[in-house]
Amino acid sequence: MAYHIEFADRAARDLEALYVEKNAAESQAASRWYNGLEEAVYAVATYPRRSSLAPEARKLRRELRHLRYGKKPNVYRVIYEVDERQQTVWVLTIRHGPRQKLKAFDVK
Repeated sequence: MAYHIEFADRAARDLEALYVEKNAAESQAASRWYNGLEEAVYAVATYPRRSSLAPEARKLRRELRHLRYGKKPNVYRVIYEVDERQQTVWVLTIRHGPRQKLKAFDVK
């Protein structure tokens, strides 16, 4: 059974910012990259626990998972949480891999 994908406000803003930053409207390569990112996010719906726990999960005491997308040095992390009761995957944020780890206020 597929889960429903929901984007937190922050994740929606992150996705929009990446579209602009990568210039996906003007570049075929950037458009392919961006579309691949979206496909990877929506693919989580079929098996949401396939990705490993995010390093921040233990400290934040939440079962946060992260999907990595891209090739070094342009790896992005899609941080998400699975709500079994509602059969929903909540995408919380999309971050560039090397950025500092999440803090509690980043995943409200």
